[in-house]
Amino acid sequence: MKKDYIPLIKFIPTTLLAFYIFACDREINRETIRPNILFVMSDDHAYQAISAYSQKLIQTPNIDKIAKRGAIFDNACVTNSICAPSRATILTGKHNHINGKIDNRSPFDTSQITFPQLFQKAGYQTAMFGKLHFGNNPKGVDDFMILPGQGHYVNPDFITNSGDTTIKGYVTDIITDLTIDWLKNKRNKEKPFLMMYLHKAPHRPWWPSPEKFKEYSKKTFPLPETLFDDYSNRSSAAKSAEMNLLKDLRYGHDSKIRPQTLESMLEVEPFVKPYDWGGSDGFTTSYVRFDEKQKELYDPVIDSINIWFKNNWGNLSIEEKMEWKYQRYMQDYLGCIASVDENLGRILNYLEDNNLDENTIVVYTSDQGFFLGEHGWFDKRFIYNESFKTPLLISWPRKINPGIRISKMVQNLDFAQTFLDAAGINQPIDMQGESLMPLLLGKEEVWNREAVYYHYYEYPAVHMVKRHYGIVTENYKLAHFYYDIDEWELFDRLADPMEMKNVYDDSSYTEIVKTLKTQLTELRKLYKDSRELDLYYIKEYLNN
Repeated sequence: MKKDYIPLIKFIPTTLLAFYIFACDREINRETIRPNILFVMSDDHAYQAISAYSQKLIQTPNIDKIAKRGAIFDNACVTNSICAPSRATILTGKHNHINGKIDNRSPFDTSQITFPQLFQKAGYQTAMFGKLHFGNNPKGVDDFMILPGQGHYVNPDFITNSGDTTIKGYVTDIITDLTIDWLKNKRNKEKPFLMMYLHKAPHRPWWPSPEKFKEYSKKTFPLPETLFDDYSNRSSAAKSAEMNLLKDLRYGHDSKIRPQTLESMLEVEPFVKPYDWGGSDGFTTSYVRFDEKQKELYDPVIDSINIWFKNNWGNLSIEEKMEWKYQRYMQDYLGCIASVDENLGRILNYLEDNNLDENTIVVYTSDQGFFLGEHGWFDKRFIYNESFKTPLLISWPRKINPGIRISKMVQNLDFAQTFLDAAGINQPIDMQGESLMPLLLGKEEVWNREAVYYHYYEYPAVHMVKRHYGIVTENYKLAHFYYDIDEWELFDRLADPMEMKNVYDDSSYTEIVKTLKTQLTELRKLYKDSRELDLYYIKEYLNN
């Protein structure tokens, strides 16, 4: 790689700063009422766990309101299915190989311009509450309270303008309280606002509120059709990934089995490598934050789970153990989502009660999708549908017709430009997405995107999902796994929606493979990705 290539990528945002300032300083028509924007993002919220997409697992009436009042996207997806890189793409409107945040470990270049900075410069009042997941404070926000790192579900710590603080309570409730307080007491009513309302939930390790913990621990959920997938007819990448419910979901960290219970049982099969961070087990790391009254609320359910586990685990078949782990997973995961939905309802009610709903764009999304037992997995990272696709629902009264469904391929890459377009703010020339406004306003005929580009980098690392990039169309998905393997996968998305059979070597798909490889090469060139960058980021990763 030429030595001057990476610095060019790195400093593009800085060199264009003058352009941005010029764009944002343009005269705003004061007779035009600019819309408020409420950007709601949860963490690892699978589209399958929203009732507007599927009725199988949970009812989410408040999230569904956004879809009923506006649009639901059926083919929204991410450029890189992992937390911090996804957020970097959303903030910058650029792929991770351009913004530099390729994985959770790499630093975020804070010299880059983010869309909240452009909104702030254009006269919007801006705020952010919840999870950012960067190692720096947000830029372009007038007020913020963010969780350090992943944050905690109970009695969470927050980073603020005036220093760090701990707030007692449940994190989803607290983030909502902070948001409503800002809207009610701190908002400048003479200015439009950009509010980034960012939930930690339902990120692992899942701790529902005490009420939802009790309620959901009694529920049973339908098993996914592919729960016992053996990964035949797939590349070695699927076989070597470490996110199987039975083999990799931890007893304490995830299933709420106390360390004392595990110790008393001597050997628990199958063996799962225990969580160990700073000498603390996965269960205790969270539980130690609870005060005595909180423990009294959680303990009856925890005790019930532990008694059952100790008395029954050794007598279960492999299949029964897998099913038990799946149910425990779903009980906690969906319990966390239930609180997100209820708290979103509080926000929507506030907007309605204060006549803010008519001129507020409300967006609900997640930083990526998530496996809910499909293929026997939890977590994300893969280009496969459950990880790759993300929920996206947008309402804007009198602008977006209520109840529309949009099937076009869109990405989180498009969010920044969409928000800027809606607010009448000029878009930086180095953003790589496209505004979704034509789709939202019923002008699908001008939308010409036929394929999207995906690239995952974080390997070797937790869950051991191999590096891969690929192209996805409405009909097909072609992915190249690289670094320590050189393997391709092709899925016919229409004939094989569960992605169970790799047809890359099927002679009947030879021409399709040829066409998709050509398109993939063109996409990599369009988005300024390359083999040279692949090698550069591998070298950087291994050296850090």
